Amino acid sequence: MKKKTNRTYIGGQAVLQGVMMRGKRGMAMAVRDDNGELQLEAKRIKPPEKRNKFGKLPFVRGVVNFVVSLVSGMKALLRSSEAVIGEDEDPTKFSEWVSDKLKLSVGTIVSVIATFFGILLAVALFIFLPNYLTELLDKNFSFVGGRGSVWYNLIEGGFRLVIFILYILFTLCFKSLRETYRYHGAEHKTINCYEYGLPLTVENVKKCSRLHDRCGTTFIFIVLVISIVLFSLVSWLWVGLAGITTNISWLDKLILVFLKILCLPLVAGVSYELLKLFALTNSPLFFPFKAPGYLLQLLTTREPADDMIECAITAFEKTLDMDENPDSPEKTFATETKVSKLLAMMKKSFAEKNIEDADAEWIVSLTLKIPRSELGNDRVVKQSECKKILEIFEERLTGRPLWYIFGDTDFYGYKIKVDERVLIPRPETEVLVRQAVSVLNDGDSMLDLCTGSGAIAIAVACEAAKDKTVSVVGADISDDALELARENARLNKANVTFVKSDLFSGVRGRFNLITANPPYIKSDDIGSLQPEVRDHEPRLALDGGADGLEFYRRIAEKVTRYLVRGGMLIVECGEDQAQEVIKIFKTKSRCDYTMVVRDLEGVARIIKIGY
Repeated sequence: MKKKTNRTYIGGQAVLQGVMMRGKRGMAMAVRDDNGELQLEAKRIKPPEKRNKFGKLPFVRGVVNFVVSLVSGMKALLRSSEAVIGEDEDPTKFSEWVSDKLKLSVGTIVSVIATFFGILLAVALFIFLPNYLTELLDKNFSFVGGRGSVWYNLIEGGFRLVIFILYILFTLCFKSLRETYRYHGAEHKTINCYEYGLPLTVENVKKCSRLHDRCGTTFIFIVLVISIVLFSLVSWLWVGLAGITTNISWLDKLILVFLKILCLPLVAGVSYELLKLFALTNSPLFFPFKAPGYLLQLLTTREPADDMIECAITAFEKTLDMDENPDSPEKTFATETKVSKLLAMMKKSFAEKNIEDADAEWIVSLTLKIPRSELGNDRVVKQSECKKILEIFEERLTGRPLWYIFGDTDFYGYKIKVDERVLIPRPETEVLVRQAVSVLNDGDSMLDLCTGSGAIAIAVACEAAKDKTVSVVGADISDDALELARENARLNKANVTFVKSDLFSGVRGRFNLITANPPYIKSDDIGSLQPEVRDHEPRLALDGGADGLEFYRRIAEKVTRYLVRGGMLIVECGEDQAQEVIKIFKTKSRCDYTMVVRDLEGVARIIKIGY
């Protein structure tokens, strides 16, 4: 494993209880939550070809990457803390008040406060403390030479470097930070394993080095060294140009600070190019320049456990997949969040997949057991609730219909179980049920052809049973569909008899009413249906033949043999099919009259045919 044969642009960082990896088109973060379960979040980022060309120029790209890495790294740390901090099973009154009044989780508030004090600590340690120590030294030793001297700035930079190293050593005293350094080691080992061309397994990763040329620790060291040299030069030039020979004034101090701030982009740009140069070569000539970074990495990385390596591998493989596969789905951590934020994220993802917004609202509404109309009353979604919502959301993104995922749907006020064995009952079919119930009289019998889930037969039987006695038979050619229809009848305590029959072939007797919602999609149009319908709902229940009217012709040929005199047939049809269906029944079955009933959208959907 001496030579790397599979160089990658993917880099990463350790986060709380996990690893974040970032590629050209996506970034992924895998963490272990309080239950030890691996959680994965993956987001798309702007690809290189869509970025500003100016930002890709040498030295400029270093500044851009530094800022992007700083921002994304901080966001990743905060986000990982939200995923890692578990749900409080016994919330305090304060946490309940925060959730109810501020619509925030306590974890979010803690993260913001921690970030604020972290920035203050960084400013104090790496700006004010080195400056204070150098001034103190300058007052007592003449060799320092005053603020404008090269020695002064070299000493100040030296203090900054020493404080940085001491800070790292201090963090080793804390178990939680040592754990983070182990995840840092897992990140390096995983990238090294990939670059050596080895399969990404735990065993292979364990064999690899935890040191890497593109490490952020090495970058920080280079930044410190370059800043020492550059800041010293800038200070010397300013003091010389300003002609300062005595004590430096506060105005001059402020000017020097401002000049150093202006130099930061140049420091970052030069440091980035040096880091890339060092990473491209294994020449012994460059080892002295790499060695300090390696030594610091020995402090900021530790040997990881197997479950830590699994996190790093998961994040790396997901990032690689997002870079190579435009259809690789995004994923989201299950954390405490607000309903509005969760809905916005889901709707955005659904829009990219041409999935209706309403599905996001149904998922949240049904999981939280609150009406869709009340989703505007924002509230905090608990971590356990969020996890359930995201499981359904991610499965819906695969294209599987929402009601198959839930396993049931509401039809005419009745719970109807559905899965890939049957079509999902549509709201427009409820119009057919309403018409059927209105024409049935006490003692009548009804036959429901192509019954599928049994939704029509069950709804009519239950509604009619409220004030009359009727007998209902449901018929279907599919054994799988009939099995589910019988289960739905038991669930709703509906008195329905189901028989296996290819339309009328297995049916005996005559009926006062026959209903049918047969397949009516043209065979050639099946491929152009929405993917969730085309790929998941049974073709047997969709395909109506070459012109979509095959089943209507077959029904028309025999319907009079199974209707009593004065009986009625009620069928559902596709959009723009009503007149053609009426023509078929007038021609083939010599019906007495027909009537078209429109659905709630004004579409001629239901046809009543009298004999």
